[in-house]
Order: sequence, then C-alpha cells, then structure tokens
Amino acid sequence: MRSRGWGFKLGVTVVVLAVLVGGGVWGGMTWLSRDKEAARTAVDRVATGLADGKVASGSTVPDDARTDVAEILKGMGKAEHAVTVASMTEPDGGTAQATLRHVWTLPGTDERWTYETPLTVRKADGTWAAEWSPAIVAPDLVEGETLRIRREQPARAEILGAGGQRIVRPRPVSRIGIDKTKVTAPQALASAPLLADAVGINVANYVTAVRNAGPQAFVEAITVREGSPQEASARALDAPGVFFVADTIPLAPTSTFARPLLGVVGDATAEIVEKSEGRVAAGDEVGIGGVQAAYDTQLAGQPGLTVVANGGPEDRTLFTSEATAGKPVTLTLDVARQQAAEDVLEEVESASAIVAVQPSTGNVLAAASGPGGKGVSTATQGRYAPGSTFKAVSTLALLRAGVTPASRVVCTPTITVDGRSFKNVDTYPASALGSVPFSTAFANSCNTAFIRAGEELPPAGLPTAAAALGLTAEPTLGVPGFLGSVPQPQPGTDRAASMIGQSKVQASPLGMATVAASIAAGKPMAPRLVTDEAATTTAPKAPADPVTAAEGAQLKALMRGVVEQGSADFLADVPGAPVVAKTGTAEFGPADALKEHAWMIAIQGDLAVAVFVEEGEGGATTAGPLLEEFLRAVA
Repeated sequence: MRSRGWGFKLGVTVVVLAVLVGGGVWGGMTWLSRDKEAARTAVDRVATGLADGKVASGSTVPDDARTDVAEILKGMGKAEHAVTVASMTEPDGGTAQATLRHVWTLPGTDERWTYETPLTVRKADGTWAAEWSPAIVAPDLVEGETLRIRREQPARAEILGAGGQRIVRPRPVSRIGIDKTKVTAPQALASAPLLADAVGINVANYVTAVRNAGPQAFVEAITVREGSPQEASARALDAPGVFFVADTIPLAPTSTFARPLLGVVGDATAEIVEKSEGRVAAGDEVGIGGVQAAYDTQLAGQPGLTVVANGGPEDRTLFTSEATAGKPVTLTLDVARQQAAEDVLEEVESASAIVAVQPSTGNVLAAASGPGGKGVSTATQGRYAPGSTFKAVSTLALLRAGVTPASRVVCTPTITVDGRSFKNVDTYPASALGSVPFSTAFANSCNTAFIRAGEELPPAGLPTAAAALGLTAEPTLGVPGFLGSVPQPQPGTDRAASMIGQSKVQASPLGMATVAASIAAGKPMAPRLVTDEAATTTAPKAPADPVTAAEGAQLKALMRGVVEQGSADFLADVPGAPVVAKTGTAEFGPADALKEHAWMIAIQGDLAVAVFVEEGEGGATTAGPLLEEFLRAVA
C-alpha cells in the first residue's frame, strides 16, 4: 500500500501522527506541560484526519499495514463525519489515553450515529505518536473490516384524488426477463431477441445485456402491468429461460391517466442523486416529473439505514435507523372526470387538452393532455394564442369602457389595420354583418367588430381585464404550470390582433379554464391542484381591479348567446344546467401555410371547461365536438 501519512513505531505497534520534541526547556514550559501539548497535538491530528476520511499528512505507513482510512470509509458514501476529542489523560510514563467522539450525519435520515473510540498515544525517541488500530475508526473494528451503509426504502405513499379516491397506488405488474440460471448460455442468447421483439424493446441492446450478465443473473427486459398486451405476447413465446416475476409498483389507473401531471416512479438518475444532496442514493426509486417529483420527499418518506462492518467472519450491525413511511399527497382531481377527459382525447393526433375547474372552489377536477403532446402537460404548461376564447377577456375590457350588450357595433367581412387585413371565419353568417348589437357580434365572434371597438380602449385595458379574470396570475399548483401572458399591446396591428387573442397574447388550457371559472364565480379564481395543508403554497396576489359578480353575470349572458344563436348551438341540448360557451380559433405558422389552434371554453353549473387542439379546423368544428362529448360523459 502506498504511503498515506500515518506514523508508526517499528517492532512494537503501527503508530500514527507524530510531533517531534527536543530536549531542554521549550519556551519556558516544563517537560510535563511540553509533553502534554505534544501529546494533545498528536491526538488532535488523528481526529482531524479521521474527519477528513484520510490519514494525516507528514508520516509514513508500511505497505503491509492496513491503515487506509479512506478504504475503510469508502462504503459510507457522502455521509458527514465529525470527530472531536472527548477526553484525554495526563501523560504518564510516555503514554496518554484519549477518547474520540464520532458523530455521523447520514444521508436520508435526521438521526445521528454517535459513538466513542479509544486512542493511545506514546512517546518514543522524542516523538509523540498515536498507535494505529482500526478500532480508532469505529467500535471494535478489526483489520480487514470496512464500513458500509445499507438503505431500505419504505413503501411509497399513495397519491389520492377528490374524496380520497386512490389514484396512484400499488398495482400488480410482471417483471419479464430471462433467468440465466434456468438455461444454458446459448439458449439465453437465442431467447433474448425473441423476447425483446415480443415486448417491443430494442433487440440489440437486450441481447447485449443478456450476453454480458453473469450466469446467475435474471436479466429484466421490461416491467408491465399485469394482463398487458406485452405480458400476453411474452407468455405466448416458446423461448427457454423467459421468466415472469410478480410484483407491485405505484401506478395510476391506466398507463395514460394524467401521466404528464402525475409523473412516474423510476430509478434515480445520476443527476437526481447529485441534486438531492445526499437524500437520494443510487438504486433508489424516486418521482420523475409532475407530482411524483415535486412531492418526492413527502411520498418517499425516509429510508431505513443500517451501518455494517463487513469483511470479517460475518457482517456486524453497528447502527440502525428505522424507515419512516411516506405520507400521501391529495389532489383535487376527480377520477371519473379525468378519465372521461382522457377517453375523449384518446384518438386526437395533435397535441390537445381538456381542463375542468370547479368555479366555487378553484379545484382542478380534470387536466388531461392528449397523446399528441408526447408526454408534455399541454393542459397546464402549454403556451398558445387563445384566439377568440380570449374575447371573454376583451369583452370585460370593453364593458368597463362603456360598451353594453345592446351597443351597436359594425361588423364587416374584413378590416385593414396598418396595411394588414383581418377577417372573420369563412363560415361567418351574413345575417350577423353590418350594424349589429354587441351581443350579436359576440355570439358569432365577429373579429372586425372587436378590432374596431378595441381602438377606443385605454392601453392597459386588456392586461387589466386579463388580470381581473385570473389569467395572468402566477399559478400555485405545487407543480410547474402556466396560466397566461397578456402584455400591453402597441397601437396598430398588435392591438388589433390582441383583441382577438393573437399577437403576443398567450394562454394555457388551464388558463382559459380559469377565465371561465372566474366568470362563473363572479370573482378571480386561482386553480388549485394539491390540497395538503403542508404542501399548498401562498395564494396568488389578488388583482387590483377584480371581476365582479355583476360583470360575471353579463359575460355569462353573452356566452349563453353563443349557444342560443351563435357558433355553439350544438350545446343547447346537453343534459343538465344550461351551457354557456365561447369558441376560438387562432391562426399560426407561415403566412403561406397557416394552421389553426382550435379552442372552446364553457360553463355548466359548477363546472368550467377549456378544450384545446393544437392543429384543428376551428373552435366549433374541432374543439366543439370534444367539449360536447366530455360534458355528456360527466353529466
């Protein structure tokens, strides 16, 4: 072994940490006081070296002496080790006894591992040095033993929904792989590509894993829900060595159920371990994304820790900390409504979302993101031009500027602002053109009438109205989210486009559902997802000029007109309370290849809903049928 800086005493004992002393009087000190100081210095250097996880510098260690403290402590990972001198006797005949106090701060637990070890220092040839023994490091440690932390994670807590419904809970799975103990190596390699192909994983990678695994290994290919198509395909194989291990892991009702919002549970990555500052260790299962990641500490609990001395005749347990179970996180999601939204979006190819908020509480009852979003939470983090659904916000600004539902406005097929032409949707009814009541322009979503009316608004009219309806608040969901952004528009085309929910105006489906909920409640509503008292964050700051009950009633009446005489007449016969709604279409992309976002918002009783499809054919055409299907499903 290379020199690691411990001193030693030849022919008697291996010793550590030396301080040289000469003869005569030292600075006026007596021989006794000089020996005491030198002995104490030797002891202090031992404590310092142990705390640093290494031997002290400035001395040597024989190659055949196992005094590498770093090797002994390697299995302690990032645990913090503090060592102090608890006591020390007066030097007597060239010998002094000391007691070292060790305090370990172990990752993942608030408990401290505390113990004391003896240390002997001797004076030989004018040098005070400490006698080496592994028992200096930990109680009764002997040559060949090392320390190691073993972790045991408790069962992960569940994620609950509205009314205590169990959303994420232990559900049965099959771990499918090849058990190399049951077949020969050639048989395992022959079965590997068949299994990989059957369960839909990379064939080459799995074959390599099977080839490189030891002869006693179970080489897992995939973990799937019990009864899944992959499990059925694997069981149908005639391939030696394919083996199924029954297990349970935390899962939602289906593989798609609110997955972008909930997140998943998986093996901790190196990055997660690094960022956890010792809370998470390699091999731990942790939350990845969404609620699982945001509340990982609460859900995971504290692992049980055991410190063992291994390398001797048998492992010895030196310290044990019991595991602490995690605590459930309760969400506002309603399982039936969430599943209904998931079902409605199942076949939508483009990114899509349905969000349902309860106006009386702000509770998010559903926040479904369609499969076209490829794992992104389109519902809560999407940033899109809201198109004409934003006219609910523009209308509030106009009402505050003096416009009434009966005010006459001019609706023309097109309008030009600073050289840019704006038009209504191609299906706009001719009967709603000309000088019409504002209520008619709203019901039929006349772009040109809104653009003209917007010319009279004060600069801060739109941002103030958006804030009044909760659209531009900072969300406090407990997970990453976005509601909306409405900057003060500049005169000209920016203001014209902003009036109809385009230009720099952005909103998420959650943001537009919040607008609908605020209209229904007659006051700004903040969407709420996590109900745990300890987990909720500070409510967003109330807007300076919030929407009032009277304004909410006016907006609801105008939105009812969209159903009774406008583009959402297909909602008139939906069972339950009368539906009020607003359609929306927003163009995006290059001028020569424009595409359309499709939107709808609606209110029915104590339910506010936003529906979004990234690429559609207009709000009423694309988003409308999805909204109707959802409302009928939850009626």
